Parts: sequence; C-alpha cells; structure tokens
Amino acid sequence: MPARLLIEYDGAGFAGWARQPGQRTVQEELERALAVVLRRSGGVQLIVAGRTDAGVHALGQVASYEGEPASVRSLNALLPPDVAVLECAQAPPGFDARHDASSRAYCYRVLARPGRAALGRSAILHVGRRLDVDALCDCAAGLAGVHDFTAFTPADSYHVRFEREVYTALWRQLEGGVLEFWIEADTFMRQMNRVLVGTMLEVAAGLSTAERFQALLSGAPRTQAGPTAPAHGLHLVGVGFAGERVLGERLPECATFTRTRPRRD
Repeated sequence: MPARLLIEYDGAGFAGWARQPGQRTVQEELERALAVVLRRSGGVQLIVAGRTDAGVHALGQVASYEGEPASVRSLNALLPPDVAVLECAQAPPGFDARHDASSRAYCYRVLARPGRAALGRSAILHVGRRLDVDALCDCAAGLAGVHDFTAFTPADSYHVRFEREVYTALWRQLEGGVLEFWIEADTFMRQMNRVLVGTMLEVAAGLSTAERFQALLSGAPRTQAGPTAPAHGLHLVGVGFAGERVLGERLPECATFTRTRPRRD
C-alpha cells in the first residue's frame, strides 16, 4: 500500500527537488529520513507531484512511496530546518503522486517598490519600482483555457507537448507594494511560470503590451517572450487530485486586486 506525504520547504538552499550527484536536494533529504524512520536498508523511492527547480519553494508539495506511513514527528526530527513534513498518511491502492495529480497551483511574489525587503527577501522578487497592475491583470485575464506555451519554456526543452490547460490565472495586489501571481493548470513545463512572470513584468514596465503577450499564446518561439524571472519568487502552493481545484476556495480572496481602469478587450 502506498503512503502520501504533504511537504513544505524553503528552496533557497536546495538544487531543486530531484536527486543530483554532488548536490543537495529535497528528494535526497526526505528519502534519507524515510529510510531511517521506516528502517529500510534498501532505501525509499519517492514519486513527486511536481518537480521544482533550484531556489523554488513549496507550501504544499505532495509525494508518495510504497509502504506504511511514517511518523511525522520522527521524520521532522531528522530533517533539516528548511524542509518539513506536514502530513504522512495511507493512500488508496495504486496512488501515484505524479500520475494521479489533476492540477498544480503556484504563486509568484513580487515586491514593486524602491526599497528592498529586509524580511523574507529570499522568497520575493524585488523589482525596485512601481508597476502597472492593470497591465498585469490584462495579461493574466487571457491565460485561462488551452494554449500553446512554446514561448514560455526553454528552446532546448525535452517536452513534446506544448499545450497546457490553465484553470485560474490572476494577479493580486497587497499592501506595501507586494504583488502575487496565482496560477493553476493541469501541468506546467520547465520554467513556464517564471517565463510567464518575466514576460508580464516587461508589459507592466511599459516595455511591451498585453496584446503582444496574448499573441505569444499561439505557439510563438521562445525568443519572442521575455526573460525568465528568478526562482526565489516562485512557490508551489498545492496539488489537486481527482479534479479538485487547489485555488477553488482561495479564489475570492485572490481576486481582490485593484483595477483602476476598465479591462482592455
């Protein structure tokens, strides 16, 4: 019988989720702790719902493995401070965190003000200037639905399918110059969220337009999109299963951004 883990981690000190020779990774830390707690000399192999890149954080990562659940208290006693297990429970027969996931949700945080952040600076991108929030909202408004995101993943990508279905996409404006981009889709390609954010920030800075951004969603080449935003602003918020929407209950709160002019159609 499989077990299911709910995990939180600060990605700043990791080379990403997946094991890499000579690198510190989330997967390696968790598998080491699980092997000790479960007394498995042969180790434990984790399957994860969404691999995260170096520097990307997670609030609700989900992973699975074959075997009985492990004690959360015992696991956290062995894990370093920047990764924590929130839950570990028995999963239904055949459960696979990757293949059974029906959606993933992310949040990218931006600090748009002249003064940099002193607290939490490793989890938010500081742009050093105010941005056109309406322009950001115009870009996000056209993301829902099925689009070809070729422009938003590296040209040397290993992907063979570039269409993705976006269920929710919006910007939220908070106090103190903080902006959040929330998005949920069936799956994401490598660096897709970060290129989306980098391209939208160019629009918000007046270097491009929302119309040009929308035109990229029909399979434009990577060279026509903007830069890849830094990893440290990105957070994996949660994973949906069996059609569950991670942002469903959170949507009314997220939609409270301020628009100062009517949306451009």
